[in-house]
Amino acid sequence: MKASFAANGRNLALLAGSAGVLFAALQMSGTPPVDVLTGLAKGSMGSPAAWSGTLRETAPLLLAGVAVMLGLRAGLFNIGVEGQLLVGALTCAVTAIHLPGAGGLLAGLVTGALGGALWAAPAGLIKAYRGGHEVITTIMLNSIAALFTASLVTKVFRDPTQQSVTTSYIAQRMPMATPGAVEINAALVAGLLAALWLAWWLRRTVAGYELMAVGENPVAAEFAGIDRRVVQVKAMLMSGALAGLAGALQVAAVEHRYYDGFSPGYGFDALGVALLAGAHPLALVPSALLFGVLEKGGSAIQILGVPKGIVGVVLGVVIVVSAAFRTRKGGGDHG
Repeated sequence: MKASFAANGRNLALLAGSAGVLFAALQMSGTPPVDVLTGLAKGSMGSPAAWSGTLRETAPLLLAGVAVMLGLRAGLFNIGVEGQLLVGALTCAVTAIHLPGAGGLLAGLVTGALGGALWAAPAGLIKAYRGGHEVITTIMLNSIAALFTASLVTKVFRDPTQQSVTTSYIAQRMPMATPGAVEINAALVAGLLAALWLAWWLRRTVAGYELMAVGENPVAAEFAGIDRRVVQVKAMLMSGALAGLAGALQVAAVEHRYYDGFSPGYGFDALGVALLAGAHPLALVPSALLFGVLEKGGSAIQILGVPKGIVGVVLGVVIVVSAAFRTRKGGGDHG
């Protein structure tokens, strides 16, 4: 009883402290907190156009979040999703431009996923067979991917008829649903399906069980007859393929081209999406939606003179509080 009371007291203190941090941050923005929150809500959910923008921001975060979570469940922290997404996006754009029509668009999605997988392969192989930490290798590959894709779109695949640094637009467009004037693109549908697939695959297949076993305890998995190195390489390849597909779908369903500065940091934000979701693939959906709401609303409140960086503060507090509650719950269950 006393332990439970103390735990509840700590939880309340954590919530109160977090609320205080948010209130102070909003006060420092120079705009009344009520106006900021109202602007966030209206800018992200106040109209069909606002909802369309929110869902457009959510789509790449959801699929990239699935990529991050798949790696995490294998014990791999794939920070390279950003670079894999960029490579997949450029690969898709170039393929779809040179192979017009629905077949070319499909080929673009396939090559985009392959591009992401190939970009993740070195990190997986180094981790499995040389013991190099994937955080270091994927960070390095992110930088190389950003510079490599920027160089290609500037010097090789740039559309000479455009003033900006961009490829040509792809001719074929993916279909878009518009229920109630809210636009739902194919990238969002793919993200939802990917989250459902990951939840099923981890729990219902032998390969999914082996991946989780390696993630939980690689030494015990080896004693159980699971080849840890093979599982780690496969997990990194699958994670990279999903990240590449996220970039490819962003090209095929939203942007219809690749340009310098293509990603505002979708791959990095996906890390937060996966961490907020914890170990549950289906929790990626509300987690990505929260990020999408704040991203779209954050752009809207800039009109009020509020710096968009306030969104980062909100997300940081939410992730810290969520992680703290999960840690305490796990500790209590263990005890």
